[in-house]
Amino acid sequence: MSTSKPWKVMHLELSEGISTLPLTSGYSGLYVVFWWKGIPLGHQNILAAQLPVPATQLANLALQAIAPAVSNHLLGECFQAPLRELPKHRQENVLPKFYALVALGQPLATLEQRLSQRKPEREPVSVVVCTRERPESLARCLRSLQSLSRPPHEILVVDNAPTSNATQQVVSQMPEIRYVLEPRPGLGRARNTGIRCSTGNIIAFTDDDVEVHPDWLTRLQQHFDDPKMMVVTGLVLPAELETEAQLIFEKDLGYLNKGYRTKTFDSQFFEQTKNLGVPVWGVGAGANMAMRREVFDLVGDFDERLGAGAAGCSEDSELWYRVLAEGWNCRYEPTSVVYHYHRSDLDGLRKQMYQYFRGYVAALLFQFARYRHWGNLRRLFWSLPTYYAGLLTIGLLRGFGPRYRTYLAEISGCLAGIKFYLQNRDSGKGLQKHT
Repeated sequence: MSTSKPWKVMHLELSEGISTLPLTSGYSGLYVVFWWKGIPLGHQNILAAQLPVPATQLANLALQAIAPAVSNHLLGECFQAPLRELPKHRQENVLPKFYALVALGQPLATLEQRLSQRKPEREPVSVVVCTRERPESLARCLRSLQSLSRPPHEILVVDNAPTSNATQQVVSQMPEIRYVLEPRPGLGRARNTGIRCSTGNIIAFTDDDVEVHPDWLTRLQQHFDDPKMMVVTGLVLPAELETEAQLIFEKDLGYLNKGYRTKTFDSQFFEQTKNLGVPVWGVGAGANMAMRREVFDLVGDFDERLGAGAAGCSEDSELWYRVLAEGWNCRYEPTSVVYHYHRSDLDGLRKQMYQYFRGYVAALLFQFARYRHWGNLRRLFWSLPTYYAGLLTIGLLRGFGPRYRTYLAEISGCLAGIKFYLQNRDSGKGLQKHT
């Protein structure tokens, strides 16, 4: 993707037919997401220079993009996400599965029928939105929650260490949504307050900088039928790609979109990757996740040393680590969708990446201190330095492109994460269990 101009995010519903994509002025290209009856199946980047794209060519592009996801849904390709083997997995398996898919006859219609047969769990669901000083974004998020195809049991907004009453004013205009104040800063604390104040058996979390798809909650609920499944996460798509910072975050960093195929994370996955440092960030994103209430009795609350307002990140993935380490399961379910508004300016993105990596490194050290799994230290002191040394070498040889806009912020964040751990290693609050 070029960063000289914005990219247009376009959603194409295949059930409505495929027509020629016209020329689009003012954009570097199109980020086209392909859907079938409300089910996201893949996306394709199309440069402005390639436009217009005839309908027949667009159909071929769509087929290439959606074949892995459709085969996943219809042929049982639910797999554990390896550390670096996903591209290899895709290359080796897509074509054989595609031919099996074609043999099914009308695979998209079959997909729609199969997914429509899944019924959501009937347990009450609480939706928790943690926020701080972003009333406009929050209002947009809450409006989307009010448009859910199946309303939740309750919606709570946790106002984290506010300096004004702006958030309270937004929520006061929506009487069906409950306002909860958490005066102490930190996303981990805010999430724990949401847990304590909610009443649902399943607790779904989203962030104030997203809009949710109408079927978001229904799709999350459908996958708690397995009693060992404690966490279900979903797909995070970009709401817009209007600035260089948003393009870098989506294309070069790619932290939120985990793909269009279902992934299961269980004890086998954990044991196979433990010595390398379990890649729990691959489970999903905190902006789109749901958990059984009982999981907090089993493994403890969110670690209040982590998350925005504290270490900076990873309060979600650190909890997923404990879930897997204690023998329970997590699932990534891409049919559950939210749309995320990435940071729009480079300074904001650099600050975000600093926070991400400070929290990430702190979480690695907290995980090691709790379980003595040496893979966490291997990832910190071997994998991360090797990655950044390799990235620097590539930059020196090929030039420092947009990916390097946050390079120094990420390294600074890693070093700050070590310092944060040393300052906070003896304060283990947030790990208490409810029982």
